Amino acid sequence: MEFGSIARFGILLVRPGALMMVGPGLGGQQVPMQVRIALTALLALALAPNVTLPTGPSIGLLAVVVREVLIGLALGLAARAVIAGAELAGHLCSQQIGFSYAATVDPEGGARNTVLASLYGLLATLTWLAIGGHHLLIRALDASYTGLPIGTGGIDGSLLASVREVLGIVFVTGLRLAAPLMAVILVVEVALGLVSRAAPALNFFVIGYPVRLAVGLFVVALTIAAVPGVVRSLAERVITAGLTMARAFL
Repeated sequence: MEFGSIARFGILLVRPGALMMVGPGLGGQQVPMQVRIALTALLALALAPNVTLPTGPSIGLLAVVVREVLIGLALGLAARAVIAGAELAGHLCSQQIGFSYAATVDPEGGARNTVLASLYGLLATLTWLAIGGHHLLIRALDASYTGLPIGTGGIDGSLLASVREVLGIVFVTGLRLAAPLMAVILVVEVALGLVSRAAPALNFFVIGYPVRLAVGLFVVALTIAAVPGVVRSLAERVITAGLTMARAFL
């Protein structure tokens, strides 16, 4: 195999590799590097028959590689928005009930997350895999080569709107999942405030924390079952948002 063929196959590895770094259920620090490399190579081999590889001289090779990375990241980050939204809900819930005082290291992203944020994120990831979200992501990757063949290009003005839509999915999802707990805790805070005014001798900080914790965990137990349904409802939307964001790199 001549160097030109190896170089062309190497370019084909870039877009799946970027997707594998950030795609939900596919990337993350919990997946060994050797596994991610093997999956990237298998994806590239599977996509090779349907992808037109460049055959001319490698003019603008750096620009081609950068564009491939951006397209792969756009697909992966958009799909990951639903997981990030679930983790945001866990952060908001933890902040309300006091779990934010103790943070653990998230095994998927490597960041410091609260217990509830890790729980919500892992539940969303398992749901994503259970509904075949990773299959949707691979199909979107295959479809991206039809509309965005390997080559050089520019950046369309629609990128800002696409990024805004993806960030909107994250914040709206987080607020949707955390809203019941936040509303209940607000009522609890008002009730505790009235009790402290009626009985000033009671220590508000000593009484309030266990009450918020008990009520908060009870509400979380009732509402966490909504996470799989939210992930299912957003699966197609985030895939479409990822393709729209990728098309900005014409």
